[in-house]
Amino acid sequence: MCEIFCFNSDTPKQINECLECFYNHSEEHPHGWGLATMQSNEFVITKEPIKATCSQHLKDILSNPVVGKNVFAHIRLATVGEIISPNCHPFTEADDNNRSWMLIHNGTIFDYPELDKYKDKENGDTDSERILLYIIDKVNEFESAKGAPSTIKERFNLLTGIISDLSKNNKLNIMIYDGDLTYIHSNMKESLYYLKNDEGFLVASTPVNDDDNWKEVEMNKLFGLIDGNIVFESEEHDNEFIFTEFHEKAIEEFLKTVNQDGNDD
Repeated sequence: MCEIFCFNSDTPKQINECLECFYNHSEEHPHGWGLATMQSNEFVITKEPIKATCSQHLKDILSNPVVGKNVFAHIRLATVGEIISPNCHPFTEADDNNRSWMLIHNGTIFDYPELDKYKDKENGDTDSERILLYIIDKVNEFESAKGAPSTIKERFNLLTGIISDLSKNNKLNIMIYDGDLTYIHSNMKESLYYLKNDEGFLVASTPVNDDDNWKEVEMNKLFGLIDGNIVFESEEHDNEFIFTEFHEKAIEEFLKTVNQDGNDD
């Protein structure tokens, strides 16, 4: 599985130390890394399909201050999709009202046929990118029916339903940003944690520092963050994901093809 990280605050902060700790986990997640920051209301995204600790480009980035109010990072262990740059997170897409969306995902979609139609539309071949395209279509449908852009609350309510449905039989630890709101969701025990302090709101697959105040993200709820605070919280759904032998075998079979491809090269 992958690991995901986000930082959300009311003012720009430098977070190099947290990012360095996060990317050091890449020994077990060697298939790519990504980093997204917001600058002048636009995403600046860098990603490579190599192990983060082997990337000179990432070392160059982290040798300078990384400052932002909204920062997202990802390290990948491939379970769906080739080891190529288009399959590295974060993914971005614009909706019909020119709002830019960004998504990073820790998990695997085992059962959701409605995503299959996006296989011919995505740039890569991951289930994660298909999730974003599906969400964009649902947002476009809602705003077309409304005849106007959605409000922040309307988007949160819309994604609450989408994420709840997507989480059935699937691992859906996910972070999404729509330019206003950061969405956080987990449906597997002990797989996503948060820390809120004076600096802001940190969320990560595993704690990225030695602070004793890290807590597990409450499962089966969607949370909406703005300026380092939870502003929306959904009702709880009942789609907890429990990793079984079936899921393990499915991932092992895919990883065999990844390793074979690497040997062939």
